[in-house]
Amino acid sequence: MTAVDLTPVSSRGRAYWAVADGLTLVRRTLLNYRRQPVLIVWQLGFPIVSVLLYGFVFGSAMRVPGGGDYKDFLMPGMFTMTMTFGLMNTATAVVSDAGRGVMDRFRSMPMAPSAVVTGRGLSDLLVASAELAILAATALAIGWTSDGGLGGTLFAFGLLLLLRFSLIWVGVWAGLIVPNTEAAGALYAVIFPITMISSVFVAPSLMPGWLAPVAAWNPISSTVAATRELFGNPGAGGATWVEQHAVLMAVLWPLAITAVFLPLAVRRFQRLSR
Repeated sequence: MTAVDLTPVSSRGRAYWAVADGLTLVRRTLLNYRRQPVLIVWQLGFPIVSVLLYGFVFGSAMRVPGGGDYKDFLMPGMFTMTMTFGLMNTATAVVSDAGRGVMDRFRSMPMAPSAVVTGRGLSDLLVASAELAILAATALAIGWTSDGGLGGTLFAFGLLLLLRFSLIWVGVWAGLIVPNTEAAGALYAVIFPITMISSVFVAPSLMPGWLAPVAAWNPISSTVAATRELFGNPGAGGATWVEQHAVLMAVLWPLAITAVFLPLAVRRFQRLSR
């Protein structure tokens, strides 16, 4: 027999409603995916096409420092790039809701102010987990392997989701700043060069001397290098301090990004009602 919660609504604390409202918005986002399957095809199909394109088109022409298969070198970078580009999906979804008046309706409802931000964050993290699972299956199908053991492999995927978690708040903040979906799409012009000037496709040591330090200190490069190390794939390590402590920096960078942009996102949402 199912137990019924008879606790009066008025006696439940703010923390309870913050969690309950956040989960309600997670359910709303996931229902939108079910009603618009084209979103799933795009978000989950793009990583697969990217792996096949970069792996087979560029694979024979790329050199891996220290030797090794370029596909094994590439896959940690592709995992990281997919998590980074997820920022665009977050920003577009947020600005779309704002443009259709959904944010105004949320503000008029008796719900926790933080629920919109946390609900978006959790739902995007669930989608990112599905993207990683499909991308990993694709990588295994083309011959990629993880030689880091179960613990190292799970830790690597955890770092990838940690990076995505931190960038969710950048996307929420950006989505609340830009005026429309067209402006949100223009964020690609910023994200793409940041992703390219990293160790996703090429080791920083192979870049020009003035560009190598920029790529090495890119937060994306830290996650790429850390996952290569944890997966046991070629190309891990490097001569600089940040490359030699990639796992540490793959934790510190996302924590720093979250510490900056999570409060900014919440504050920006609260200011919309003023």
